[in-house]
Amino acid sequence: MSPTVLRLTPSFLFAVAAAFGTSGQALAAATAADYPVKPVRLVIPFPPGGPTDITARVIGEALSRKWAQPVVMENRSGAGGNVGAAAISQAPADGYNLVLGVTGSHAINVSLYKNLPYDPRRDFEPISLAVIYPNAILAHPDVPANGLQDLIALAKAEPQKYSYGSDGNGAATHLTMELLKARAGVELTHIPYRGSSPMLNDLAGGSIPVGITGLPSAEAFIQGGQVKLIAITTARDESGKGYRSIAEQGFPDFAIAPWSGFFAPKGTPGEIVEKISADINAVMADPAVRDRLESLGLTPMANTPAEFADFLDAQISQWAQAVQLSGARVD
Repeated sequence: MSPTVLRLTPSFLFAVAAAFGTSGQALAAATAADYPVKPVRLVIPFPPGGPTDITARVIGEALSRKWAQPVVMENRSGAGGNVGAAAISQAPADGYNLVLGVTGSHAINVSLYKNLPYDPRRDFEPISLAVIYPNAILAHPDVPANGLQDLIALAKAEPQKYSYGSDGNGAATHLTMELLKARAGVELTHIPYRGSSPMLNDLAGGSIPVGITGLPSAEAFIQGGQVKLIAITTARDESGKGYRSIAEQGFPDFAIAPWSGFFAPKGTPGEIVEKISADINAVMADPAVRDRLESLGLTPMANTPAEFADFLDAQISQWAQAVQLSGARVD
């Protein structure tokens, strides 16, 4: 008996391809519907205690409850958020590796760093914006300044005396202060730290006279009298605590709101990206989660992947201009 010959006609091949395509789409949809089926890794590109860490833990804990799966927090700090972001840019694109990127890691550093180990557009899938918040310019209680103009006068009178600490080279805190220095015409030596907590500890201890970091991280130090607030970087205080902004102290058009948002490695299936985004939006709509974030000085700003991508493009362009104007550069 002669063997049966299977004729691979174009119509047959088309039917097979269509069948496999339909199966693949169904499988992807099923995978997204079931997601997650194991713990999700969330990299926080700064040390514990800073605004990025606070945001990640509040939202991550809410997602853990919704998913009935652990969200495993991993603090990987360094280089203004670059270390943690780079780790996720190279991680498997399976939906189980996320990073809470920030203004520095995903908008500033592409213009600031000469050799950035990733591209914020090419190497990531934007999922959702998380929060915006003010940064705070702070001083040790012994510094004889109670407002921004006082601090500027001190720096002008003794140009070599005053320094300031930030969350790190290339962080929004660093660049914001450099822009303010250029506008005010003052010299303050920059001392970069690996995040908010070590900087605040040194500021409270008197090792440095001035610092800038996220207001959520600084609140306990301000309320405890360990540091005093000089100015916040958003246009005005939304907390009702009477904090004065840079704009309200002689620089009416100066307003900068740092942000954080969720990203996955490029190539993460679109259905899973959409599922994560929808779940982030759902937990951040919970009044308990919103109240918790707002009580910490954070403003919830969840959105869709497409909206976040547009926001990211605009931020990259805006900060590129800011980097150029400030003259700041990190090799």
